[in-house]
Amino acid sequence: MIPVAEARARILATFGPLPAETVALPDALGRVLAEPVVARLTQPPFDAAAMDGWAVRADDIARAQPGSPVALRRIGESAAGHAFAGTVGPGEAVRIFTGAPVPAGADAVVMQEDCEADDGHVRVGRAVAAGRFIRSAGFDFTARQELIPRGRRLTARDVALAAGANIPWLSVHRRPRVAVLATGDEIALPGEPLGPSQIVSTNALGLCALAVAEGAIALNLGIARDTAESLAALAAGAAGCDLLVTTGGAAAGDYDLVRDVLADKGVTLAVQSTAMRPGKALMFGRANGVPLLGLPGNPVSSGVTGLIFLRPILRVLQGLPPDEPGGPHHARLGAPLRANDRREDYLRATLSRTADGELVATPFPRQDSAITSLYARADCLVVRPPHAPPAEAGERVTIIPLSGGCLSV
Repeated sequence: MIPVAEARARILATFGPLPAETVALPDALGRVLAEPVVARLTQPPFDAAAMDGWAVRADDIARAQPGSPVALRRIGESAAGHAFAGTVGPGEAVRIFTGAPVPAGADAVVMQEDCEADDGHVRVGRAVAAGRFIRSAGFDFTARQELIPRGRRLTARDVALAAGANIPWLSVHRRPRVAVLATGDEIALPGEPLGPSQIVSTNALGLCALAVAEGAIALNLGIARDTAESLAALAAGAAGCDLLVTTGGAAAGDYDLVRDVLADKGVTLAVQSTAMRPGKALMFGRANGVPLLGLPGNPVSSGVTGLIFLRPILRVLQGLPPDEPGGPHHARLGAPLRANDRREDYLRATLSRTADGELVATPFPRQDSAITSLYARADCLVVRPPHAPPAEAGERVTIIPLSGGCLSV
């Protein structure tokens, strides 16, 4: 067995960002930029009103007070999309609305609440300084300004910003294509009749969902039976993919065939087992020229190893760092833990907060790798290093939050 950090390093060293492709802006949510977004225009392109009110010359109303208003002659109107074409001269004002261009000659906007108007005049009851309630041209951004850096996964806010910068197309990294293959005579698809010794397959669907949540395209190859012929035939469906993920069959039992049947002959496996719990039975190599990640068959082991190994692979393929920024994350233990053995533990836990807002991670009493209901309820994984001493409630521990993905707003 090799340490988790070493296994991750060996695996990730074989991957790099996928080539770029061009996508229409409406299809860019969740994609990772291969090139930065650079504004094609200045926003706003003109001095614009920040309030509904009156465009004036600040000097004309310098003495205005609520009880002693200054009367100005109204000469027109400026609305969004319909600018006033003239010039504001001494003693004049233009009715203006939020977002409308400030007319030439005016250097301030007075809120409509501070004014009274009739057909020919407006009485301004408050003085304002030059520039008040005006958003100057370029207030938001200017043409040729870099707005979003390469390597960022695009959120809904980013899409809106790119639209405002007049950009209809974006260069993004191609989405990884991931083939997922479950193995074993003992599993059946959800909804299928179950034999007397069978259980429902969950791993492939969970791993496909993880891949999609991380921005990949997932291809479920189905269930390979415990024969070399079935395994090889279904695995052939991974041709052209960027990664083949198998679940089950990666250990050393009589029916664990992934290593012997799929691994390319003459290619040394980079990883054959990992010192972690859950998830010892892990392998990484190549199958028919496609990178092969073999994960365990126990459902929680499959899910946890997917988080620790599959997720960072998918991030690297999309031009992202292996892990989310801002880590590592920490919390206080909500219950004591006994000493750990030589394997790195990933304990499923819930999260809560103390009265002062500090995070508390409480591991479930049962940590069996077949209890999928508790894994679904977990908020995080508590990471316990190999040979960690006993820990008391309240001690600080490292956690991996079970959240995130490509659809952040």
